[in-house]
Amino acid sequence: MTSPLSSPPLFPTPPSRVYFHPAPEQFPAAPQNPELAAFHRRLPGYAPTPLVPAPAAAAALGVRSVWVKDESSRLGLPAYKILGASWATYRALQAHFRQQLKSISHWHSIAELAGQMRADLPLTLVAATDGNHGRAVARMARWLGLGAHILVPADMVGARRQAVVSEGARLTVIDGTYDEAVEAAARLAGPRDLVISDTAWEGYEQIPAWVIEGYATIFQEIDDQLGALGEGQPDLVSVQMGVGALASAVVQRYRAEGQHTQVVGAEPLRAACVLQSVEAGHLVDVPGPHDSVMAGLNCGRPSPVAWPFVSRGIGAFVAVADARAEEAMRLLALDGVVSGESGAAGLAGLLDLLTGPHAPEARAHLGLTASSTVLLLSTEGATDPEAYARIVGRT
Repeated sequence: MTSPLSSPPLFPTPPSRVYFHPAPEQFPAAPQNPELAAFHRRLPGYAPTPLVPAPAAAAALGVRSVWVKDESSRLGLPAYKILGASWATYRALQAHFRQQLKSISHWHSIAELAGQMRADLPLTLVAATDGNHGRAVARMARWLGLGAHILVPADMVGARRQAVVSEGARLTVIDGTYDEAVEAAARLAGPRDLVISDTAWEGYEQIPAWVIEGYATIFQEIDDQLGALGEGQPDLVSVQMGVGALASAVVQRYRAEGQHTQVVGAEPLRAACVLQSVEAGHLVDVPGPHDSVMAGLNCGRPSPVAWPFVSRGIGAFVAVADARAEEAMRLLALDGVVSGESGAAGLAGLLDLLTGPHAPEARAHLGLTASSTVLLLSTEGATDPEAYARIVGRT
């Protein structure tokens, strides 16, 4: 296979947009819910996902080592989203049934949890999605014997639509952007329709906060895995940003007081809502169409719940062209990681920062040297198999 870093692009790559935070903040350590890890362990097929060494990526970035948390298979789904969607659904159902659902100490399987709700059905879980979150909500609905109604933007590819439908969900295509699908989903909320969104709006903040809380399991696994390898905390984490939920979880974990880790946030040039909001100093809407191949990041407005953390705790923001994401996919494939377009975005952003025109400033600002260690979160596998084969050259 030709090296992904030596192959000339067929078309000129648009320049990235970069913003360096002059003084990224640290935050008090987030309290850990003692039920969270036990909850995830009781879901069908739970196992920690691999933490993979990535020497090709390390060589490309000029650092000592790169570790990739490979989320291409998480609880039977090809993305990490089920961790947040499942926890938020559980907590939302507890609130919906006014504490009728017992605490985790009173059930031992998802079937037992489903049985606690049987007398009060029907109930439908509603979500907007560009693919992975909606499928995760639909999977949780299927496990619990609930209905699922998933709303998607018009440009969502057929493979991702079919994946949602395969979970038994009703699919509605919205003639518009992801953000318009979010608005349409919000209007469906009712006594028998419970909206499980990973982005927030005024008056709807608690469930998205639970989604973010659910991602903490990823970092507990990483701590255990790095510890078993005799490795300390990474010097830098590069994370993809859509509405900012995962990036918020990263900041809360790695920018806690006493931590030395720096964080980079990456997003598509065609949907750079976080970077533009940071530049403006307040939340802004980036109009569509948002048509990046990094489909899971095609968002026009950051989540207000994530905003306080991503706006203050990230050291460098970078918006990259699709060609960078494709380059990152090929590079991860050299290290044995199957990563979709959104999954590779964290590496795409770091490649741009550390090998592009901003490299000297980026390395100095982030304190990176040849002895630094980097953590990447590959958040999805090949959720569009045809596109993956076209970009990487193999399945």
